[in-house]
Formats: sequence, C-alpha cells, structure tokens
Amino acid sequence: MKVLPELNLETPTKIQQKAIPILINEADRDFIGLAQTGTGKTAAFGLPLLDAMDVDAKGTQALVLAPTRELGQQIAQQIQAFSKYLKGVRVQVVYGGAAITPQIRALKNTPHIIIATPGRLLDLIKRKAINLSTVKHVVFDEADEMLNMGFRDDIDDILSHAQGDKSTWLFSATMANEIRDIVDKYMTNPSEVKIDSGTLVNQNINHQFFVTKAKDKAGLLERIIELEPDMRGIVFCRTKRDTQELAQQLQFRGLPVDAIHGDLSQNQRDQVMKRFKNHSLEFLIATDVAARGIDVNDLTHVIHHSIPDDLEYYTHRSGRTGRAGKKGISLAIVTTSEKRKLKSLEKRLKLNFTPYELPSAVKVQNEKLQLWAKDIAEINTEMDAVKEHRTDVESIFESLSKSELVEKLIMHQLNNMGISTSVPHFEQEFEDSGNGHSKGDRKAERRSSSNRRYKRFFINIGSIDGYNKKELIDLVTTKTGISKSNVGPITMEERRAYFEVETEVAGTVESPFKGMMIDGREIRVNDADTGGKRNSRSSKRLHDHRSGQKRGDRSNRKGKRKR
Repeated sequence: MKVLPELNLETPTKIQQKAIPILINEADRDFIGLAQTGTGKTAAFGLPLLDAMDVDAKGTQALVLAPTRELGQQIAQQIQAFSKYLKGVRVQVVYGGAAITPQIRALKNTPHIIIATPGRLLDLIKRKAINLSTVKHVVFDEADEMLNMGFRDDIDDILSHAQGDKSTWLFSATMANEIRDIVDKYMTNPSEVKIDSGTLVNQNINHQFFVTKAKDKAGLLERIIELEPDMRGIVFCRTKRDTQELAQQLQFRGLPVDAIHGDLSQNQRDQVMKRFKNHSLEFLIATDVAARGIDVNDLTHVIHHSIPDDLEYYTHRSGRTGRAGKKGISLAIVTTSEKRKLKSLEKRLKLNFTPYELPSAVKVQNEKLQLWAKDIAEINTEMDAVKEHRTDVESIFESLSKSELVEKLIMHQLNNMGISTSVPHFEQEFEDSGNGHSKGDRKAERRSSSNRRYKRFFINIGSIDGYNKKELIDLVTTKTGISKSNVGPITMEERRAYFEVETEVAGTVESPFKGMMIDGREIRVNDADTGGKRNSRSSKRLHDHRSGQKRGDRSNRKGKRKR
C-alpha cells in the first residue's frame, strides 16, 4: 500500500477491482481472469502474489509464464517495483535469446518468484537448474498468445513438473477452445472474472478512419508520419510479410520506421526496440502477436493498416495509446470494402469513428520549412570566417528585397528536400477526383503521347528489393514531385531498373535521390545512357554483398551444377 501512490496506482482498474479481492482471500483457489492487455493485469496478480509470499520459506513459491521476453521483463520490473518495501523478496526473470549460464547462476539464489518464457523454462528444467516442486502458484499471462505462438505442448510439460498442492491463475484476452481445454485439464472449480470488452474502450482515445485504395495506404502513412515530428506509435498489419513490406516501403521514403515480427532474431528485436524507446524510430510496424509484450506509455497513435477480424484485437491494439491520462488517436485506414468492419466495431464496442482529415502536402512542407528556418535563426555567426565572406556575398544579394531573398531561400530548400514547387501528385490520389483524370485517362494520354521526348534513367533498385513497376513509379514520383503522367516505360530487373521521364522534367530526377540510404547501401539514379552500365555492375556487387552467405551458398550450388 505504501508503494502504490509512488507508482501512480491510486484508482484500480476493473480487472484489479474484481481480481485482487478474490486472489487475496482465496489465494489457494484456481482463477480465470479475462481482460485485454493494458488493463492492469500485472498488478491484478502481482500484488496478491507478493501478499502470499513467505520470505522465510525455502524454495520457489510462484511461477509466472509469459509468451515473450519483453513481457516477462516488464512483469519482473513491475513486481520488483511493487515489492520495494518488502524486505527479502527475490524475483528472477529467465528467457530465451540470452545466455543461459548467467540465468542458471541467478537461480541458485532460489528466487521466491520466477517469471519465465516457456521454452527457456523447459530448458532449465531439463538441466535441473530449476525446481518447481515447491511452487504454490502458477500464473499464465497472455495465455491466448502463448497458444497462438505454439506453446501448447510446452505448457503441458511445464504443468506436469509443477504438480501438487498449487493454485493456477490464468489471465487471457480471450477464452479460446485450447484455453478451455487447459482449464478443464489442470484447474479445479476456478473463480472466473470477465471484463466485458465493450466497457474497456479508453475514453481518452479518439477513433478515426480514412477510406482509400489499398495501393495508396503506404503513401497515406508517409503523409501522416511526416506531418508531426512528435508523433509516435505502432502500425498494425495482418501478416509478417505485410509488416516487412510496408516497413521497407516507408524506409525507402526515408521515414524513421522499422518492422518487428516473429522472424526477427532476439538480438534484432532488441535493437529495434532500443531504437524505438530512445526515439530514433517514430513508428513500429508490427503484427498483433509480435506486439505482445511491447509496453510503451507515450504512444500518440495506433494505426490499423488492416482491420482485425476480432473486435478484441481492435481493443487490444487501440488500448496502447491514450494511457496515463493522455489523449491518443486510433486511426483505421480502410478500403471501401472494409468499411463494414468499422460499422460492426462501432456497434459492438459502442464507438464513434470520425473521419480523419488528411493533412495537405503544403502543411507537411511548411512544417519542415519552419524547422529549417528555426535552425538557421539559431546559428551562431560570431566567427571570423563569416566576417571575411560577408561583404562579397552581401553584394550579390543587395539588389534583392527581404521578401525576394526569403522566397529564393525557400525555393532553394524545397529543391534540397526533393519537393516540386507544385503539390505532389500522390496527394491528389487521396482527394476527390484529383486532377480530373482517371487511371484510364492517364494511360490513354501516355499512349497518345508517342511524340513526346523521354530521358532514360538507371536506378540500383530491383525486384529483389520487393519492388514492382507500380511501386517504383510511386517511389520516383514521391521523391521527385513529378507527375505520374510524366513517367514513361519501366523496365524491372532483379537488381536494377530503368525508367523514362519526359525531358522537360528530367533535370529534377537525379538530385532528390542523393544521400538516400537503404540498409547501408546508397541509392543512385543516373542517366542510363552515360552511367547505367557502370552502375549496373556496382549495383550487382552491392546486392550480392547485401544478400548474405545464404544466397551465396545457393549461387555456388548453381555454379557447381553448371560445371
């Protein structure tokens, strides 16, 4: 009770209100708690666990199972924080993806509470580094996600090692059939608390939607992320492939985003999370499963690149923003066919989705120009070099008024930013009718323009990077600001591509790509007639280096078969 005000825990959440009295007064009884992530379940079981600890007793008394390393670490940190004024309570977390020897040494101190991921726990049991015979309480946190991640057999194995007089507390967002099987097999007459998901929608969250075509979702996200430098959050996708592809598209456009999904190694996942927590990344692109265990309280946005079929997943996602009394935005980007899902969510969760107002390209540019201007205004000019050059430079500008000079500086910066002086074409595709031309009109216009003159360019991006012709056009037009109607034929190859643009705008193509880096590789665009062949060879070397040993082994095998 002494530590709770220090942790700003003064008003219990619904799951805490209902679970804590049961788990304290009936600590020996099995328990089921159904509530979404982010509703305070750790305190709901952590405080009763600490209340039940006997620091003088020998042996481990409680085991908490979590599906991911991150969630396990967060549970351990919170329980340790709760036990600040309880002398002698020992808490230890063990997980995969880290050296096992230090964990074995830590377990020799016989912690009262062990938090573990299933795989690492079984490994420690097999090594006889852990003894569960004295455990009185087994807690499953995010039980549905453990099953989704394929831990069913591990759960059976673990519970077989923790047999005896113990209570099992199971917390989950949903009661799937597999969870009901575990309840029937391992639990006896459990108390059950269910927090209706319809009552869990945080009132601090503004639920918004925007309707667009599927192909335009990445461009829309780029606009949204560029609008506000203090914006940060999670973009949810349906599959690991969608997550990776979307992250790559946004990274190609120079945005501070990265993907987090099940195919990443633990080290890669740790690096991504480190960058996100220190604000070098603004958005994580994640699947529902991969996002479990991510607990960051200052998220301004949750963006649904695809709407989940299960309303509880929507509640779980959106609940990651609007925490600690702050306001948050949950934005659903939907196609026309997906609007029916929004209607269902509105009805079942008693929500009101309001239309999202698309930020204009001019507003995005203005935000960037203001930051640029503020940086210039704060430059220290007290240097001899400035005085030495001022007279000569000032004589060049003396015929210009202040307004004219500012306009020329703005034009210069817009060119440096790779922004056309006209509104970028991709904005018009999100607006009603845009420039008045349909896709068919633009194709017809291009076909009827055989008398136009085009210039051919090389770019060291190919199909191996996950790009097709349409996506390359999007990249070129977005980066340069030219219209899609200015782009001619595209030739895609595995490690490179060639594209043509009208000669009247060809001069604006190369410079916006200068300095653009992808995975440590510089992206280059050159006149195909003067530099394409040379750059094709260097591009191949860069791609070969980037592809890694696995692809190299495959190439060697092919070479051996040819010989």
